[in-house]
Amino acid sequence: MKKPATTSKHVVATLNREQANALVLYLNYKKYHWLSYGPLFRDLHLLFDDLASHAYETIDELAERALMLGGKPIADAAAYLPNASIKASAGDLTMRRMVEEAVRSLDHVIGELHADADTATAAGDIGTADLYTRLVQVHQKDRWFLRQVLEKNDGLV
Repeated sequence: MKKPATTSKHVVATLNREQANALVLYLNYKKYHWLSYGPLFRDLHLLFDDLASHAYETIDELAERALMLGGKPIADAAAYLPNASIKASAGDLTMRRMVEEAVRSLDHVIGELHADADTATAAGDIGTADLYTRLVQVHQKDRWFLRQVLEKNDGLV
């Protein structure tokens, strides 16, 4: 049974937002990676690079999924920030603030992905719902790693 075009448009809109969020996450993680310092420098430098790779890998996946549904991905650089629901990192931050900012962004994206999976499921689009479910798992693991850095509150970040 074919779903109405408006339903697909809603799903494509979620894919566009998540594609924009993935690029902002990637850029934020690279900022944190480049500006890491302190006693956990090596670990955080490598962790943020891993997280950037995870985010980067999803950009193409989300864009291509929008195309599969007959929609259009975000293709103009200027369109990314206005379509993202998370903020680009700005200014000089302590290591603690970088980690906290990354956790807040992941919390936001994970919450949206849950809602977006519901939107896709309601539209009968189990492929997109499955993509979102998988991305939730990736982001939850990334968030877990970051939260462990903050857990002891030992002053290292």
